[in-house]
Amino acid sequence: MNRYEGRRALVTGGGSGIGQATVLRMLREGGSVVAADVSAAGLEDTVAKAGDLAAKLTTVTMDIGDESSVRAGVASAVEALGGLDVLVNAAGILRSSHTHETTLDQFERIIRVNLVGTFLVIREAIPALREGTSAAVVNFSSTSAGFAHPYMAAYAASKGGVQSMTHALAAEYAKSGIRFTAVQPGSISSGMTDGSGQSGQSRGPGLPEDADMSLFMKLAPAIGQGFAGPESVAGVVAMLASEDGAFITGTEVRIDGGTHF
Repeated sequence: MNRYEGRRALVTGGGSGIGQATVLRMLREGGSVVAADVSAAGLEDTVAKAGDLAAKLTTVTMDIGDESSVRAGVASAVEALGGLDVLVNAAGILRSSHTHETTLDQFERIIRVNLVGTFLVIREAIPALREGTSAAVVNFSSTSAGFAHPYMAAYAASKGGVQSMTHALAAEYAKSGIRFTAVQPGSISSGMTDGSGQSGQSRGPGLPEDADMSLFMKLAPAIGQGFAGPESVAGVVAMLASEDGAFITGTEVRIDGGTHF
């Protein structure tokens, strides 16, 4: 399957987890990809895993929470690719804490990276996407946007914002030929769920040590055993940004194995 032959994609958070899996999936399908990440070591790992496909992979160190870094990083990606057809905003951070113990700086940091960072990358990429072919943007929301996950108020707020922004952008740029969709991963094994709290951004703590797990109620997948790997999301992202998703825009896809029926 070569759905990405001739397509040019920028994937943030491309140094780990779902972002990395998406980079590798698009490379395998024939795409030319720029992987952007705050971690240079993570990008080196992505290049190593790409193997022979690394010839079509470029890496850019970029902090999506920093406006100047995003401006330079997106420009570098567009130059390396000679244009842009696909943008995947997989970079983000997760911080868990008791809300009454959460500082304003901690709350704002999550919003800054997950919501503002996604906005910044999109804003800088839109001029190139408007000139691209069958342009598509896939943003990363979360099951936290619509379901109660204790100790994650700031994260839920940021991902709810990404989801709402996706709908607004889909309407605003429909006549420009850019599709906007979002994915809602849940019960996926990645830096977001293994306690490191990262997906292409700085590391952070897992749940509070005194977390009451009964508050989570049913948070186990209805199908399969345990959490799924990041490839489960990468396949859906690849579909949404390909011609197979040409009639899909302004909506989100939940990928959680039925955890949130």
